[in-house]
Amino acid sequence: MGARPSIARDDSPVTSRHQSGRIRWGWTLGLFVIAVAFAVGVVGLWIWQDIRRFSNAPLNVTRADATFDVARGSHVRGIIDQLRRDQISLGTPFYWRVLARQMQVDSKLHAGEYELPPGITPRELLRKMADGVVRQHHFLIVDGWTFRQLRVALASDQGLTQTLTTRSDAELAKQLGIEGDQPEGWFLPETYAWIKGESDVDVLRRAHQAMRRTLDGQWAKRADDLPLKTPYEALILASIIERETGIGSERADIAGVFTRRLKLGMKLQTDPTVIYGIGTSYDGNIRRRDLETDTPYNTYTRFGLPPTPIALPGNPAIEAALHPAPGDALYFVAIGDGSGRHVFSPNLADHNRAVSDYLKHQRRQ
Repeated sequence: MGARPSIARDDSPVTSRHQSGRIRWGWTLGLFVIAVAFAVGVVGLWIWQDIRRFSNAPLNVTRADATFDVARGSHVRGIIDQLRRDQISLGTPFYWRVLARQMQVDSKLHAGEYELPPGITPRELLRKMADGVVRQHHFLIVDGWTFRQLRVALASDQGLTQTLTTRSDAELAKQLGIEGDQPEGWFLPETYAWIKGESDVDVLRRAHQAMRRTLDGQWAKRADDLPLKTPYEALILASIIERETGIGSERADIAGVFTRRLKLGMKLQTDPTVIYGIGTSYDGNIRRRDLETDTPYNTYTRFGLPPTPIALPGNPAIEAALHPAPGDALYFVAIGDGSGRHVFSPNLADHNRAVSDYLKHQRRQ
């Protein structure tokens, strides 16, 4: 057999040096990468800890009534810029963006007016804006107000967008879907929340819907044998009860008087309807000529209910109109002692004595 060819090996010093150099370079590069990664990790950890401190540190808010408005269509970058322009935030935009991304709210911030209580943090503010927890204002409709008084109160609330200044009652009634051209009585006295940008009509719409729900619900549970044909007649009677007394315990008794009078075909003879018919010329006194002057609202000259409510009745007055107290009283008059309470009488003779007592109280005062 022939000899095997030998494998040549290069054991020269030059080759060994090249291999050694490559090893040292590899170790150096590896150490550099490790060092850079460590440095990046340290810096990243420091930034992350700084963002955490920033997210839980109070914003620059000193006033108890401070607010912040986010316009419709605003994006997170614009909101951050606005916070810095208003000097609410002294943090960097980068921190805000990272925090918003970490909270997953960067594309979920709602427009609106936000309350900024002292001590609020960036995290709390972003959560508010993401949840749409906007500032709520409140408007109170008082039991027994007339619609004219309600319009005046709405016009004086400058936070609401004013739209009623050139609109008639009839136009408003049509807009709200109220039958006829008289919106009197159709707004439930309560406190209504509204947010910045809403209008006076927005508040009225809520109050009207609340009255519809309340009246329909009470009508469905009404007592038997009432002299009322429709929910609207119940609303009219409730408005008279509302204006006759501010004493809650007397409402059902007064409703009983009016119910019995309607059943017997007697005139209601109630002063608040006369006053409503006098209108803006009423000066605080009812004179004999007022009782004798016939108007659609003069229940001394006309039988039955007036054509519309005379005020905004609250839920207790509506409940009383539909659940009158039993009894035999057909008359009532104020005691006159300043308590607002009344004396109820079953006949005219007893009523006249109660009126005489009332006049004595008035003269003593």
